[in-house]
Amino acid sequence: MKIFVNEIEKEVEDNISVFKIKDIFNRCSDVVVVNGFPIKEDKILKENDKVTLIEKGKKPSMNELESLMIARHTPKVHEKLKRGRVAILGLGGLGSNIAISLSRIGVGKLILVDYDVVEPSNLNRQQYFIDDIGKYKTEVMKEYIDKINPFIESEILNAYITKENMNLLDEVDIVIEAFDDPVCKAEISNFILLHMRDKYLIASSGMAGYYDSNIITTKKIREKFYICGDFVNEAKEGEGLMAPRVAICANHMANLASKILIDYI
Repeated sequence: MKIFVNEIEKEVEDNISVFKIKDIFNRCSDVVVVNGFPIKEDKILKENDKVTLIEKGKKPSMNELESLMIARHTPKVHEKLKRGRVAILGLGGLGSNIAISLSRIGVGKLILVDYDVVEPSNLNRQQYFIDDIGKYKTEVMKEYIDKINPFIESEILNAYITKENMNLLDEVDIVIEAFDDPVCKAEISNFILLHMRDKYLIASSGMAGYYDSNIITTKKIREKFYICGDFVNEAKEGEGLMAPRVAICANHMANLASKILIDYI
């Protein structure tokens, strides 16, 4: 029968066990993952099962790395994610968290747009470090993505996104609006909804403070348009943006983008 060992197709005898696979391929493995789930006890494999054998503490070759990185994925989703193309407009508290999550799950191409540099007040909720202060957010985030997942293509734009450079979005499947400025949020969202109707748009509304995590939700507003947040608690004087709730909202947005790429694209 056919199975996959570290993403490579192999022909093996029927009713073979996982631990027998380890012996056949002479692999020292501290972690054994079957169909996205690590196992401790032996089990019989079925046709098309996926087995990943991982040796702890050993840095794999580039040829092996991608297959080991996707070992915990639900089977058959990696191929869809790798074909995905997502634009993230704004790399602040939302956008920087979204970019990290999408890079970790292996979305194939990310377009990163932001005009600003990292400054000290960003560090309370954004995915940057003290050494990044003064650097363009786009360039820092691209560097981090390359370190997290070198198989992702990332393209950057150090500028405002405007009607004039909106053609940068022509090739993407999903646009994620992650701006702080409500005027920019409205202008860009309206333009996409009116003139780029083939794109999925994910926006946000309400994530300030330290209110209940569970009131942050994902809502479908209309075909291909979604908003994530609590829809009430915007940042204002006396009520700032804080890392936990911002990251919760960001990952609602990242998770929705993943679902769209897997189920609808």
